[in-house]
Amino acid sequence: MSTTTVRIPEEKRDLLKIVASVEKREIKEILTELIDEYLERHKETLEILSRPDWVEAINDGLKASGKGETVKWRKKKFGK
Repeated sequence: MSTTTVRIPEEKRDLLKIVASVEKREIKEILTELIDEYLERHKETLEILSRPDWVEAINDGLKASGKGETVKWRKKKFGK
C-alpha cells in the first residue's frame, strides 16, 4: 500500500480526531471507509465513461440538446 498526503483544514482535522477518538478508530480507517463509499457511489459513472461508444452517445445527446434537438436512443444505440 502506498502513502498519500492529504491536506485538510485544521478545524476539520480536529473534528476528525474527535470522531476517531469517540469511535476508538484510527483516522486512516475512517478516511479509507469514506474513500470506499465515494468510489462506490461513482462506480456506475466510471463504468459508463470506460465505454467510448456510450461517451460518444452522451456527447451527441448534449450537443443536440444544446441546439434544442433530440436524439432517439434506439437510433443511436443501433446506429440507425
